[in-house]
Amino acid sequence: MFPLIRQVQVAADFAKSVSARLVGIEVPVYEDNEQTFADLQARISKTLLFIESLAPKQFEGSGTREIVLRPGTPKEKKLLGHNYLTNYGLPQFFFHVTTAYAILRPNGLGVGKGDFMGTF
Repeated sequence: MFPLIRQVQVAADFAKSVSARLVGIEVPVYEDNEQTFADLQARISKTLLFIESLAPKQFEGSGTREIVLRPGTPKEKKLLGHNYLTNYGLPQFFFHVTTAYAILRPNGLGVGKGDFMGTF
């Protein structure tokens, strides 16, 4: 299992890369140099700012857009946007967020289900 810092990095990477690919733009590249909680919070904030910069109109038609993962390699995979989001991107994102949560909670951070799920 990746340590906490890597889990947060990967979760942020999926959040930005899935969004970018669905709208058909270049995926932003981040250095993986975070070492503190403040660094991780900054990465999350940067990721949220990127996602918030995308207009809803940019996502129009993304469900049928072809997404190519690892282009030109033996592991190349082509998916329609809807399948990419629901069967690959979201499960990957939630796996890493859940794993980060699972690392934090038994180590004394007072997080609960509401912190993970939010409030309704």
